Amino acid sequence: MSKTSCSPEVAGLHITNHKLDLLKVIAHPVRIHILEELTKGVKCVSDLEEFLNIRQPNVSQHLSLLRKMEIIDYFMDGRLRCYFLKDPFIPDFLELMKKEYQDDLPAPACCPVTKKGKYPGTRKSV
Repeated sequence: MSKTSCSPEVAGLHITNHKLDLLKVIAHPVRIHILEELTKGVKCVSDLEEFLNIRQPNVSQHLSLLRKMEIIDYFMDGRLRCYFLKDPFIPDFLELMKKEYQDDLPAPACCPVTKKGKYPGTRKSV
């Protein structure tokens, strides 16, 4: 997965292919748990293995993919690989994912283009 400057237009926003690839990579429960732990600080593979209750080769595969996307990096401490977050987007993204929303967005009164038509459902008062 390579970083590109291509920007497909999505709903009027420019989203880089790298950001789209990043979302694909982090959209896995184990990788989300790894990233949540790394927001708390540096973790070694053995720490993650114990926390996730999965075997070291499986942890290493997830770490390798996150590292390939430049989301995380590591340093060596003797024989230990100690991982840390590198991408500043991740803590913000994880916080946003924890947010709970009580209500839906209000429905439009009519078609914004033709100014005709009516919303067939019932509206909530705002």
